[in-house]
Order: sequence, then C-alpha cells, then structure tokens
Amino acid sequence: MQLTACEPTTMSEAVVMEPPRPGGFLESSCSAGDSAPSLVDTANESSEEEYTGEREEEICAHSEVTSSTKTTEVPAEQTSNTQTVSAQRPDSLSLPAAAAERSMWTSQFDAEVKLRIGESGLAAETPLTVNQMLTSAVERFGDFTALSWKEGEQQKSLNYREYYQSCRIAAKSFLKLGLQRYHGVGILGFNSAEWFISDIGAILAGGFAVGIYTTNSPDACQYVAENSRANIIVVENHKQLQKILQVEDKLPHLKAIVQYKDALKEKRPNLYSWAEFMELGRDEPDAPLDEIIASQKPNQCCTLIYTSGTTGHPKGVMLSHDNLTWTALSTSHHVRLTEATQAQEVVVSYLPLSHIAAQMVDIWVTMRVGGATHFAQPDALKGSLVNTLKEVRPTAFMGVPRVWEKMQEKMRSVGAKSSTVRRKVAAWAKDVGLQRNLNKMNPSGAVGRTPFTYHIAKKLVFKKVRKALGLDRCTKCYTGAAPITKDTLEFFLSLDIPLYELYGMSESTGPHTISRSDAFKITSCGKELPGCKTKLHNPDEEGNGEICFWGRHVFMGYLNMPDKTEEALDSDGWLHSGDLGKHDQNGFLFITGRIKELIITAGGENIPPVPIEDAVKEAVPLISNAMLIGDKRKFLSMLLTIKCQVNAESAGPEDELTPEAIELCSKMGSNATRVSEITGGKDREIHAAIQEGINRVNEEATSNAQRIQKWIILDRDFSIVGGELGPTMKLKRPVVVKMYKEQIENFYKELATPTTPDNPLPPK
Repeated sequence: MQLTACEPTTMSEAVVMEPPRPGGFLESSCSAGDSAPSLVDTANESSEEEYTGEREEEICAHSEVTSSTKTTEVPAEQTSNTQTVSAQRPDSLSLPAAAAERSMWTSQFDAEVKLRIGESGLAAETPLTVNQMLTSAVERFGDFTALSWKEGEQQKSLNYREYYQSCRIAAKSFLKLGLQRYHGVGILGFNSAEWFISDIGAILAGGFAVGIYTTNSPDACQYVAENSRANIIVVENHKQLQKILQVEDKLPHLKAIVQYKDALKEKRPNLYSWAEFMELGRDEPDAPLDEIIASQKPNQCCTLIYTSGTTGHPKGVMLSHDNLTWTALSTSHHVRLTEATQAQEVVVSYLPLSHIAAQMVDIWVTMRVGGATHFAQPDALKGSLVNTLKEVRPTAFMGVPRVWEKMQEKMRSVGAKSSTVRRKVAAWAKDVGLQRNLNKMNPSGAVGRTPFTYHIAKKLVFKKVRKALGLDRCTKCYTGAAPITKDTLEFFLSLDIPLYELYGMSESTGPHTISRSDAFKITSCGKELPGCKTKLHNPDEEGNGEICFWGRHVFMGYLNMPDKTEEALDSDGWLHSGDLGKHDQNGFLFITGRIKELIITAGGENIPPVPIEDAVKEAVPLISNAMLIGDKRKFLSMLLTIKCQVNAESAGPEDELTPEAIELCSKMGSNATRVSEITGGKDREIHAAIQEGINRVNEEATSNAQRIQKWIILDRDFSIVGGELGPTMKLKRPVVVKMYKEQIENFYKELATPTTPDNPLPPK
C-alpha cells in the first residue's frame, strides 16, 4: 500500500498510496555465519520458538479462504498508445448541488453518502462506526495488550479496556476545550499512545482526526489546520509546538494546543500538557459524549488524510467510519490475521501516522483482531528500528522500500567482510532460497517436496538472518507506500523472506490489492481485497489500462473540492487511480506505468516535479530545461540543459549558446560561448552559480525529501527532433529517463545516501 509509507522520511508525506513497480537485478551476498547482519548492533536474543514461512503455509492450508471479487475490464477501443488512457476517461461524476437522494460522493464536511454495500460476502457486512468496532474489540479482547511502548528502560502498556477509557476521556477533554462537530483535531508528532488516543478521541467526540506530517513547514501545517477547521492541535514536543505558534494568528478556528511529550517550556493561554489535558475530561459526565456517539453514522466522515496532487494545495481525503471499519475487516480476512483469543498479532508502529498506510495497519486492522501495537523510538528511521524489532519480534511487519533497501545494503556490507567460506555458504543458500521460492509462486510448476537442500540452508542461514533482523516469528512482511525494485524483492526472496506487495491509495482507505503467501508473484501487487473490484479503463493491445477501484473502501470525496472529486471519480462512481496496470492470466495485478507525473521516492514521499523544475529555471535563467529524477530513488536529482541556438533547418539544438545565455555567462564571470565549454564541470564559475541557484530552491523546499541532491548538465538541449519533447513541447519523461539512463544511474551509484530526515535509515 503506496502499507504505502509508509512519505517516508520519514516515509514522509507520501500520502497517496502508490504502486510497486518491477525493475532491477539480483546481487548475491550476505553473511550466513554472522549472527547480526542487521542495521545496528546486536540487541536482545530470545530462546522462544522461531517461526518462519512454514507456519504461514500451515495457517493457509487450514484456514477458510475468502476469494476476492473477480476482476473485470471495461470494454474500450484498443490502442497501443498509453498516453491516451487518461484522455479517454468516461464522463466524470456530477455532484448534485442539493441532492434529494443520497449520493456515493460528497465534498461537504457534514454530508452523508450512500454506502457501496454488496449483495453477499464481506461486501454485505453490516456497517459499523469506529466506536462500535472499538467497543466490540473491548468486549472480545478487553484484557489483551492493545498498546505498548518503552519509556527509558521501563515497559508500559494499555490493555483494550484501558485504551478505550483513555479515548473516552480524551474525547470529553476535546469537548470541554470547545471541539465542534465536523471540526478537525490536528495531530503533529511521532507515533505514540497519545497519537492513537487523540485520533480516536477526536472521532468519538464528533470531530475529524487529522494527521499532520512532522516534516511539514509551519505554512504547510497552517494549510491543513485551516482547511480542516481545526479547533485543537495536538503536538509532540516544543519543536512541533513552535510551528503552530508561528501561524496560530492565521488559524481562526483554533481554540487550544496540547503537547503530549516533554514538559512545557512556557505557560501560555490555552496550551496544555498531556496530563493537564486528560484531567480536563476525567470527571466530566458521560451523557453528552454518549449522545454524540449515538448520533454518529457509518456513512459520515470521521478522518481526513491530506494528500498532495501534482499541483495546487493538498487535498483532504474524506474517509467515513465505514471506510475505516470495513477496510480493516476485509484486510484482516484477506491476509488471514489471527484474533487475539487464538494467537495475538504484534506490529511495530513507526511509519508516519498521517499516512493512511500506517493508520490502517497500526490502528484499525490491528484493533479489528485484538492485536498489540508496539511503538518504536522516534529515531527508528535513523537506525534504532532493528533494535525494536529484535525486542518486539512482530508477527507482521510493514516496511517502505527504503527500509528494506537499507537492510539489504547492511547485510551485503556485513557479508562482504565475512570469510571466504561464509560467503560461499551464503551464496549457495541464497541460490537455493531463491529457486525454491520462485518455484512456489509458479502455479504451473510441479508441486513437489521441499528440497532437502532448502532445510539445510534454512538452518545454516535463513533462521539466523531472520533472528538478526527481529523477524524470526514474522510470517507476513509487507512492502508498500512506494515502488520497490525487483533487485530488493529477489534479495529477500533468496533469504526466504518474501516481501508481499500492497497497492492502493489514500482515496481507497489504504489497500486495494495485497499479495499473500498463497497468492504471490514477484513484482505483482497481488489481488483485490474481498468485496472490492478492479477494472482497467481503456486497455491497449497489451492489456494496459488505467486502474480503477470499486468497493466500500472508496473515499467519500475531497473536502471542499468538488472539482477534484469529479476528477477522481467517474459517473458510475469508480475511483480512477491515474496508474496504468494489467492483469496476468491468473488475475494478478501488475503496475506498468503512471499517468500522473507525481514522483514517489523510495521513502514514500509524494513530490510534484513541475513546481521544483520551474523554480530551478527561475533561479538560474541560463537553464533551458530541467527534469527532476527521484521515482523509486533515495533522493532527488536533476537533469539540466543550457539555452542554446536552434538549427533553422532541422530544429535541432546546436552547441552555440544563445546571445542571452552568453550574456548571463558573462555576468557569472565566464567567457563560455558553447555548451561544450560548460558541461562536465569544465566552467567552475557557471557550476558554482547553478549550485547557488539550486541551494536557494532547496531552502524553499517544504520538506528535506524535496531537496535536489545532485545534478548534471546534459550535452544538448531537449527538442522535438531529439525525442525528448512532444509536438506541443511537453516533456516526455519516460523517453528522457530511457535516453539518459547512464547519467541517471551515475547519480545513485554510491552507497552513501545524503542524510536527511526524509531518507529512512541514513548511514551512520
């Protein structure tokens, strides 16, 4: 799920869940004998029974299989030109100004929608509110641990009964502070029990739970708070508090701020510590809250997920109670999670909770089965995550591609330092593991006995690797929030750790398709959740079409944005993803392209390239064209071209600079008159001037993940005859990526990654 990223980033602002994509190759080598091929030094060991994929196979063999709705395709005129996919969409929906009948969509904060309830199966399940799902969990799993965390060396926890009572107290405190119906409660901070309690408390009190990315600038925080009409903002610490204080005079709906970590450094009116906040509602009567809860309906909005489009302001994705509770139900059935009364599931919460992927996994799906959520340390994405994994030993784990890549890099680094014998054993075991798992996923292959060599490899290598990573009892390892390379998928597959890909978006309440052990193909993102449907709009001759979703997970609409809602939903209510995909003969969905231009980094950050490219051209007028690179990558880079003369006959770019460019060079202290005199860093003055301009652009970036880390000047400008530009001079990004593949790969050859808060697990 673009379970995706988890922006990264942190998975930082990756709000729109985007697809995994194929690519890459397998490299060998991890140490079989090293006891800790991990991201950080060794932590606690455990003598408990180790679990591997074999337990998952047993569960699959003995559990009831719920089949998802059969995929369908929309009949459409066949075409080989995928560029026409978005242009030939069906008529967009029409939102009635004053609907006499309830519609399946809305952009109004207080509206109710028609639920997409099916006639049978999970799609026909009775709709629930968040309160109903939580109280059901309390009835069934009241004494089971719901949340746990460490404060120093002390372990703390809440069971489900205590969890619910804390949420009710928070709800009463919000009401006492003046939270109004259908107004937001912004939450700005790292994952914690207080984050969960604030989120659910806001919903119980009749408000909207609104996650805000910790990497947001003050202005970005202001936009989300104002758009959601936030009455209260909950912040983690003094650093996040300062962002809100900088813009509080621009927030007319704001009534109070609550800080949930660290002591308050200053006393201000309407600023509360977490303890003070909880005391406000502790002794308040229950009746007013119960009245609000009783008035809530499954088809009303309760949560806003903010996601950036390619241009303009972030959009507030309106999710209903039913969106959350039904998606949690369908997901838990699809991936076969066990209820706590049978065997409690354990997850680690570390991805940004302002992203729907983290919310769905950490809060809602886990609640549905009575699982335990353990909170990682705030520096999880800077190196401490593996320590937490070793201590907690989760049964299910969701990682953004960058997390898996860092594990891969660390294991290869450790393996390279091992003895020759250990390297050979590791290489042999990985060959065995990869072949065994590739055979397993091939339905046409013979289902024979597991080779004896696999059992040896498992004992010598696979179990040790899993234990070193803290994944020894983890039967479900997921990747999502951003595309992942085939190289990384095959690396972990060779270690007998299949990474199950998820695909969806904020607008589908997270997951739409998920791979699992008995329905897994490398580079595929699996099959639909039960009760959901997929159609491919306007497929070309190879079967590639725009992926469209249907189901009770489809969002209500964008808050106060009817036009944007119309763009996302067609006249029949299908959600158009903007992604291109196709099905194979067995119904597996493969993402094959992207209609929209949004860049999604390896950390899950959603980045619109055009504004950044335009800013660079404005900062450095010598530049003719700029193209941002970063999809599936660890950081952003950029291809640049210089303004040059155009051949009158061929319309192709020449080596000579334009008079304007020569003048600009002169002002920079350069005597250059040709492009060839500038490329390759030959002209230091121009190189320094371009770097200075890019630095100025970087200073205005809304997050560190949106900073340009590397760039290169190409030998020639983009042109129509060269193939980089279309007839209307529009940049043909896939063509440019292919043409300049070598230059792009050179950006990312080094193992060292620029260290920013939005690059998960940076090197030490």
